[in-house]
Amino acid sequence: MTRHQRFEIRIAGFGGQGVVTIGRILGTAFSVYGGQNSVNTQSYGPESRGGACRSEVVVSEGDINYPYVRNADVLIALSQVALDTYIGELKEGGILVFDPDAVTRIPPAGGYLRYAVPTVALAHETGDLKYQNAVALGALYALIRNRIEEAPLVKALRQSVPPKTINTNMAAFDKGKRYVQSHFSREA
Repeated sequence: MTRHQRFEIRIAGFGGQGVVTIGRILGTAFSVYGGQNSVNTQSYGPESRGGACRSEVVVSEGDINYPYVRNADVLIALSQVALDTYIGELKEGGILVFDPDAVTRIPPAGGYLRYAVPTVALAHETGDLKYQNAVALGALYALIRNRIEEAPLVKALRQSVPPKTINTNMAAFDKGKRYVQSHFSREA
């Protein structure tokens, strides 16, 4: 696994899509189980569901002096508003993961890699839309697996969800991972 000095991930969408949970899982996986330094921050409106929401994870081998994303290496946009708001902060060569059913207007070539992953449809295949975040997490893992091993992510995911949903969350994670592996050949 290759580690890099500073790696920035932003997850954005609406409250209720599991945006904050993805960030918490990633932060735990990178730091507690992955042996790297990481910081997770969240921002959301007063509405718990339906309002704008974002979660950020900054990972580094060294100290993290500024805990917020400045120039994202990865943007997971789970809504059109999220894409419109944050696409300008995705770095050249960065990774954009989006659901093509929710995000339909993508700016012309911006120097980043685009991965259309039907997170909503894949979540419905697991039985419930609430597993969209686990699908997105699996897709992200498949794209950045050179930066973190699967075991820390799985361990963080399993400890972050209610016990009765572990199997379904793991199935959703696997659906996202397999979708990327079967539809895209490039690893970030």
